[in-house]
Amino acid sequence: MYTESFHEAWRLRFGTEPAFDFPDLAPFLRHRSVRNYSDEPVSDELMSALIAAAQSAATSSTLQLWSVVSVQSPETRETLANLCANYAHIRHAQWFLCFLADHYRLKEAARQIGENAEGLPYAEFFAMAVIDAALAAERLVCAAESIGLGICYIGALRNNAPAVKEILGLPEGTFGQFGLCIGWPEQPLTSQIKPRLAQPAVWHRERYNRDIDVSEYDARMSAFYEAEKMKGDVTWSMRSGRRVDEHHMTGREILLDWLREQGFLLK
Repeated sequence: MYTESFHEAWRLRFGTEPAFDFPDLAPFLRHRSVRNYSDEPVSDELMSALIAAAQSAATSSTLQLWSVVSVQSPETRETLANLCANYAHIRHAQWFLCFLADHYRLKEAARQIGENAEGLPYAEFFAMAVIDAALAAERLVCAAESIGLGICYIGALRNNAPAVKEILGLPEGTFGQFGLCIGWPEQPLTSQIKPRLAQPAVWHRERYNRDIDVSEYDARMSAFYEAEKMKGDVTWSMRSGRRVDEHHMTGREILLDWLREQGFLLK
């Protein structure tokens, strides 16, 4: 699929030349979101193997507080796409997966042996479920990309949590965290490696460095935006600052109350 070397991928990510070379790690630096997929099928057998990779991810205390719902029905895909910012790739990807934080399965298993599972409403176990689902999804993504598949995460699954609950038949104790599109990328390949913050901005040694300066990254991202036919005069800091104001919640402002209705974050 994508063939950038470690040096090429590093340069695209960070705008500098690395002083070292680890060719075996190049595939991890090549990651990008893929939104255009071919019609080539991804078999049930291959998806089963990818789910097995997801299940092989680390999970705290082997609690496995996550689940995944695959949605292949065109009608359901259409409904979900309309709820998720009208993303066309939800309709066209070979597979669409919805990753869940899942307390329901463990609570039921505990109930059947006479345990009350009274700790599950605590914030700690919600955090565990969110982490478990994210780790599982990323393990699946790494496996998928290793064989040439493309993926795109869909955070917009959280735009209307009550509707997603209804569509997927989710019980109390579950939460649709994000979606994931999977398929073989359409040719020619068009997705580009997106720059990331320089490592000193995210890698703190011994103690957190509070002196934040992302001006260099703003400059690199402005060039990337222009190359992608976006407004280069709107920097990463500007876009990101606006993205986290109260006017860009896109329906997610209800999540805390809704999660509590689902039995999460009660303590």
